[in-house]
Amino acid sequence: KYGCSSPYDGKWSKTMVGYGPEDNHFVAELTYNYGIGEYRLGNDFLGITLVSSEAVSNAKKMGWPLREVTTGIFEAEAPGGYKFYLEDKEQLKQDPVLKVTLGVSDLQKSVNYWSDLLGMKIYEKDEEKQRALLGYADNQCKLELKTVGGAVDHGTAFGRIAFSCAKDEARIALPNIEALMKKENQKILTPLVSLDTPGKATVQVIILADPDGHEICFVGDEAFRDLSKVDPNGGKLLDDAMAADDSDKWFAAQKMKKAAA
Repeated sequence: KYGCSSPYDGKWSKTMVGYGPEDNHFVAELTYNYGIGEYRLGNDFLGITLVSSEAVSNAKKMGWPLREVTTGIFEAEAPGGYKFYLEDKEQLKQDPVLKVTLGVSDLQKSVNYWSDLLGMKIYEKDEEKQRALLGYADNQCKLELKTVGGAVDHGTAFGRIAFSCAKDEARIALPNIEALMKKENQKILTPLVSLDTPGKATVQVIILADPDGHEICFVGDEAFRDLSKVDPNGGKLLDDAMAADDSDKWFAAQKMKKAAA
């Protein structure tokens, strides 16, 4: 994760997956930590919603369990227990990932943080259902905040949400974010730092924590674009890596449980 996390205890690898380039699409970072068979999920990450009748069709063809939670919207559970909500409509021409939902303990407090401090626009707010929808642009994936009815539990598998920021976008320029967080006495997990990537760009990063401890990473956009170019061989590389994975033998030898799809 851009080398700005705490040191890892063992081997790990990551894969970025999405419906298009990270420049204009939401992308999920899948991190695989070798030697860990399962995680305890909390109530911090409540799911990803995407618009794709193809995804619904694919799931049905594969026999993947689907549950219709409301008309035309199906809940699917990924390996490990992560929730996906599939809207059975023609896939959008732009990014089909509609929103990412995070659990919060105090909706108004979180909305104030994400809108007043981080500059997100409030698209919807429903006091009865205790949810709010925010975002930085109309054509981008949105962030949904939803009250969980108590404290937020990050379990042992929590991650972070990341945004890239252009230098000329004053309201969310990295130095301005850091200065505002210091002024407002908000938590900064990693102060603004420049990270060198050998042979590539030097990227600026700052990592924050919202009122419920959700980690938020802001990355300098210009250098990030250089680091996030699509690898045309990415699909093959991933297939080859999965085919070569012999972790079943390792877990068996250690008499440990390995999570299964």
